[in-house]
Amino acid sequence: MSRQKRIGVLTSGGDCAGLNAVLRAVVHRAVEGYGWQVVGIHNGTAGLLARPVDAEVLDLGIFDGNLLRRGGTILGTTNKGDPFDFPMADGRRIDRSEEVIEGYRQLDLDALIGIGGDGSQDILRRLAQQGGIDLITLPKTIDNDLGHTEVSIGYATAVKIATDALDQLQPTAASHSRVMVLEVMGRDAGHIAIGAGIAGGADVILIPEIGYSLEGIARKIESLKARGRNFALVVVAEAVKTETGDAVRQVQGDGSSTYGGVGQYLAARIAEETGSETRVTVLGHLQRGGPPTDHDRLMASVFGVYAVDLIAAGRFDRMVAWSGRQVVDIPITDAIAGYKAVDIAGPLVRTAQGLGIYLGELPEDSEGARTGRVAESVGS
Repeated sequence: MSRQKRIGVLTSGGDCAGLNAVLRAVVHRAVEGYGWQVVGIHNGTAGLLARPVDAEVLDLGIFDGNLLRRGGTILGTTNKGDPFDFPMADGRRIDRSEEVIEGYRQLDLDALIGIGGDGSQDILRRLAQQGGIDLITLPKTIDNDLGHTEVSIGYATAVKIATDALDQLQPTAASHSRVMVLEVMGRDAGHIAIGAGIAGGADVILIPEIGYSLEGIARKIESLKARGRNFALVVVAEAVKTETGDAVRQVQGDGSSTYGGVGQYLAARIAEETGSETRVTVLGHLQRGGPPTDHDRLMASVFGVYAVDLIAAGRFDRMVAWSGRQVVDIPITDAIAGYKAVDIAGPLVRTAQGLGIYLGELPEDSEGARTGRVAESVGS
């Protein structure tokens, strides 16, 4: 009798809503569709470094209906400990990639599904190339900045959480005549900020892709006051720099630094420029938690099923993606090379401008150029 096929699955990088829905889809498709066994690897590549390897067989019994609705990942994840440059307790950094590959081999797997962002996918692909691992990846990032896919798991939920925050900040802002500054995640791209800002009725949206001036923000707030409005909502992505181009970062206990604090910086400057009373809300990891939205659950399910089908078809070194209302697959190298920032000539920027939102200091001819393109399109 032939051996039952075994595939591994792991989550890597920062957590987000929708990961458990992917695991559910992978297990259902593999077990019910092909009669395979699925092994869940705990804590990303850290699970493959552990001895014995930290993993468990995932069967249909664990999917009782609640897992689809849960945030985070039941497998655990990590965004530290690059196996090619692993930090040791004595301060050395060593290459432990062969240990990871050996851990994979100890599990006697036929293929691996890795769910992660660009950094995780890059590491997993290098491991796969070095160790002869048949790899499929899925796009997971709340920043939605992976190239060649219109959708990444976790983004829709992050936008909803930020939009909900604006919905709750607006009444208190109006009650106390305040400028409310909402700082949202966005490592290097402003997709969450612009999406939530438009949906939540923000007056100012600041993203890393577009420079701004405090005078411009002040003009917008003063124009609202002139119309009789007693409050304003400002959304800022955490990676937005100061006017002088300095990143605002926080030092963590281990000596590393992360984005955070630009909301406080802006609130203080807005108060100076306008005399307005300001308050700051930093969503931080709230955007990663909570139940996934219907859209994230749907995309997670589509991606998980398709990933297993790619393994069945023998198509490896591919990332599952969403394009043109279809699930597709592309080379992993293309996905991680094609970083996707907010397009300053794209529809969301045009929409924000059309709504009168202050986005920063865009080129003077951008509005005319965009209007011309729209007119040409309508007339064609």
